[in-house]
Amino acid sequence: MNKLVEFLTWYYKADIPAETLRKKYAHPASKYMPIDGMDVHYRDEGNMNDPVPIVLLHGTSSSLHTWDECTKELIKTRRVIRFDLPAFGLTGPHPKADYALNTYAGFITKVLDKLKVDKVCMAGNSFGGSITFNYALNNPDRVEKIALLNSDGVKFKIGMGAIGFVLMYILGHIPILKYLLYYCTPEDVVKASVKGVYGDPSKITPAIFERYRDFTLRAGNRKALADRLVTKYADNTERLKDIKLPTLLIWGDLDAVVPVKVSEVFDKEIPNSKLEILKGVGHVPMEEVPEKVTPLIQDFFA
Repeated sequence: MNKLVEFLTWYYKADIPAETLRKKYAHPASKYMPIDGMDVHYRDEGNMNDPVPIVLLHGTSSSLHTWDECTKELIKTRRVIRFDLPAFGLTGPHPKADYALNTYAGFITKVLDKLKVDKVCMAGNSFGGSITFNYALNNPDRVEKIALLNSDGVKFKIGMGAIGFVLMYILGHIPILKYLLYYCTPEDVVKASVKGVYGDPSKITPAIFERYRDFTLRAGNRKALADRLVTKYADNTERLKDIKLPTLLIWGDLDAVVPVKVSEVFDKEIPNSKLEILKGVGHVPMEEVPEKVTPLIQDFFA
């Protein structure tokens, strides 16, 4: 019992209220829209006359900020829409803890409808990539082209760069221990998780780590992450052949979460795909090398 008390005392981290983080990460372009009981954080920037805006989706435990550097360049000519997906960032947990892919698809449709956007190009990283190609498959009339960056959505052996996710997945299936996930967040685990998604960890600034930590501690997000990680998703490898849209695949060759060999599965199965391998880059290329990712997306979505 004493050891448990010591553990809880040492690793306990209080939730950070959403309003506190709204103030800390305030940005002139940040807005909020009510959807399904959530106050969705989004940014809609750039050329508002763009007939086919670009939608950028982040991955697990991330936020719209992961696209910051790419967006700075893209909005010079294009309209760019980003939002924090349910369970993450300032948007926070889904009221019904519903993190099925179809639920995310319905969520995206509601966002686009509220913004009165009929057709888009979509780019998604990691889990956001899985959401992107599934949305395109189910809504081909609303998507013109897609870009998948280190995407999941097919069966693969997860890399050790995802040690934090693996630990939460294991604990999330143990009835008593899973509650520790809601209150105990060792900074070393957060740091290891952030380092695990970069090919070159020296590029991780204190501000980047602080942002990931803050949004992990956003009120409700730890339980939401645990719920998201134990949600079962189908292996969609067989569905890839049904993607008829032009598809850009961008992958870091040092991805320690979704290994680069997974990109070969996507490239082989998607009929109209183009694969770009970035040397020395990890799981979040739009953060690590935005100067390489941005022109690839610009040219492909042009």
